[in-house]
Amino acid sequence: GCGTLLILDQNESGLRLFRSFDWNDGLFDVTWSENNEHVLVTCSGDGSLQLWDTAKPAGPLQVYKEHTQEVYSVDWSQTRGEQLVVSGSWDQTVKLWDPTVGRSLCTYRGHESVIYSTIWSPHIPGCFASASGDQTLRIWDVKTTGVRVVIPAHQAEILSCDWCKYNENLLVTGAVDCSLRGWDLRNARQPVFELLGHTYAIRRVKFSPFHASVLASCSYDFTVRFWNFSKPDPLLETVEHHTEFTCGLDLSLQSPTQVMGVTSWWFLLLI
Repeated sequence: GCGTLLILDQNESGLRLFRSFDWNDGLFDVTWSENNEHVLVTCSGDGSLQLWDTAKPAGPLQVYKEHTQEVYSVDWSQTRGEQLVVSGSWDQTVKLWDPTVGRSLCTYRGHESVIYSTIWSPHIPGCFASASGDQTLRIWDVKTTGVRVVIPAHQAEILSCDWCKYNENLLVTGAVDCSLRGWDLRNARQPVFELLGHTYAIRRVKFSPFHASVLASCSYDFTVRFWNFSKPDPLLETVEHHTEFTCGLDLSLQSPTQVMGVTSWWFLLLI
């Protein structure tokens, strides 16, 4: 079906709808520009990326159509000195984009199944990770066309990965096997931690921007869970507000107590 991008504004009375944009296919992911607060990129089921400007009611500004299947993940580089977007698709490729250029800069191949997640390193310019249904986590460098590191992270499809904000060598993966695993790139033969508790596939995992060992995950078991992998009992809290599959979440950069959780039908601000 069709997709809708909702731009929300938060004030003292709660959330209000600021603007909405419609697209002719489902929208699977969204990422904000790191140098313009009005600009963002979405990706969709028709294999395209869309560039939007929230200051302009009409849109999109640009449409990038090169992937041949659904684009499931998109992320904007956070490091200074570059303004690059990376996308991951069910066509088993990752593409690198400069939003000022009307075509992709490079296509990365190597995954043997659909790509569910692509995420830039917040520390290393030009470095990003991808997670796939081929059960691997891969690390890439835009300076080369080949993969730098391949980690057989799970014996199941990996649906999400994220980079620690405080450690350039630490990543986490979430998979269909219901587990979260942490990986140190300096020695990735074994996970440095494993978090168990979800009862269905883990759809999204995010490190906290405020605490080095805290992360959040959401799952098809309808829950959002908070963890501290440095503690003997790592599960901090389980939130069961959702009544549908919990497909996405993100943590506020302004408040350590705010998390947004997204179901297949709606969104919920968890405080």
